[in-house]
Amino acid sequence: MFQNSKKYALFLLALLLLTTNIFLFRLDFQSSHRGLTFAMLDIGQGDALFIESPTGTQILVDGGPPRKILSQLSKVMSPFDRTINGIIITNPDQDHVGGFADVLENYKVDMVFEPGTMNDSKTFQNLKTEIKNKNILDILAKKGMKLHLGGGVIIDILFPDRDVFDWSTNDGSIVAKLIYGKTSIMLSGDATTKTEKIILGENSASTLHSTILKVGHHGSRTSTSDSFVKAVSPIYAVISDGKDNKYGHPHQDTLDTLSSFGAQIFRTDLLGAIIMKSDGKNTAFSFRK
Repeated sequence: MFQNSKKYALFLLALLLLTTNIFLFRLDFQSSHRGLTFAMLDIGQGDALFIESPTGTQILVDGGPPRKILSQLSKVMSPFDRTINGIIITNPDQDHVGGFADVLENYKVDMVFEPGTMNDSKTFQNLKTEIKNKNILDILAKKGMKLHLGGGVIIDILFPDRDVFDWSTNDGSIVAKLIYGKTSIMLSGDATTKTEKIILGENSASTLHSTILKVGHHGSRTSTSDSFVKAVSPIYAVISDGKDNKYGHPHQDTLDTLSSFGAQIFRTDLLGAIIMKSDGKNTAFSFRK
C-alpha cells in the first residue's frame, strides 16, 4: 500500500510540474504582447508577414506559397493559440495567397482585407470560396482606412485609392504603413514604380517616412524607385525572397538603390525569418533559420 501511495504522489508531482511548465510557457508568449512584434517569415519565394500588437491582436499580411506557412507561424505564435484576428491579401498571386488554405484550416480567422484585383487561378478561387463558406468578413481595402490593433498600433492603408479590379495584381497591390510610437514600417506588397508614383503624389515625405521598408516585389527592379526610397528614408530594408530563385531577386539595381540611401538590408534567403520587436521607441532584430 505504501508503494501505491508513493506512485500516486509521484504521479501528482509529475502532473504539477507539467501544468506549471505549460503555464510558464503560455506566460512567456503572453509577455511578447507588451510591445509590437513584426516578423517577415521565411517562406521561400513569396511574402508572409506576421504582426502582433501589445494587446495580442494578430494580423497576417499574405500567406506565402502553399505548404510553407504553418512551420513558420510556430516560430512566432504559441501552439495553444488557434486564432488570427485578420489576414491581409496584398495581391492574389499564388506566392502571396497559397498558404492561406492551411491557415484557414488550422486557425479561426475573423476578417479578410483584399485590394479588389483578381486572379483566375484555382488557388485564389478556392480561397475565395473558403472565405465565403466560413462566413469570414471580407473587406475591400481602401486608402484612408485605419486598422487599430490595440496598444497604439495602427495600420494605415495608403493604396488602393480607387477601383483596381482590372489592374494588374502588382500595380493594384495594397500598400500600408504600420505605426507604433516612433517605429513605423512601410508595407509595400508587390507594388510597382507606377503605384509608388501615385502614392508619392498623394502623400508628403513626412507621411511616408518609415523606420523599416518592406521592399516591394521581393527586391525586383520593377519596384523601389529612387524617389520612393528617398521619401520613405528607411533605416532598415527587409526583403522576402527564396534562395537561388529563378527571378534573380533581389535585383542588384534595387540593392544599389537601398544602399545609396544608407538602408541596412536584411534578406530571408540569407538570414531566415526576420523578427523585429519594438517598445515604440527602440527596435531590436533577431533571425531564425
